[in-house]
Amino acid sequence: MPLYAYSCKKCDHQFEALVFDGDEVECPECHGKKLEKQWGIPAKPRTDSAALPMRCNSDGPPCGPACSRFQ
Repeated sequence: MPLYAYSCKKCDHQFEALVFDGDEVECPECHGKKLEKQWGIPAKPRTDSAALPMRCNSDGPPCGPACSRFQ
């Protein structure tokens, strides 16, 4: 979904806008068009499972240098 965060240079209002190709974005507070696109941090994907183990505890062959059997 093309959701972008902006900061208005005229009134310093920060907002998000759903923007499609050809859309002109304006500040919802002052209707200014001098905007600065803000950087966003992607959300961590949700999972129902626990985090993956960082080291194996299997009886099989070693999994690599971080294998718990090499300590």
